[in-house]
Amino acid sequence: MKSINIKLSLAENVKTFVNTVNRYPYDMDLRAGRHVVDAKSILGIFSLDLSKPITLEVYTDDCDDLMNDIKPFLA
Repeated sequence: MKSINIKLSLAENVKTFVNTVNRYPYDMDLRAGRHVVDAKSILGIFSLDLSKPITLEVYTDDCDDLMNDIKPFLA
């Protein structure tokens, strides 16, 4: 499992992020404090506090291709 911090401050960023992660077969969650949502769910992401960086948890160790695609969102 890999955990990285990301920042999704604009609604357009959330849309682009969801479109990007949906291309990958890995299970992913976003964690903000004690709240956890599916990283592929646009509605779930909007239920989080996006004013602070949130943690992306990817449940695989071989996800370098995904990491390259989400570089613009790294906090």
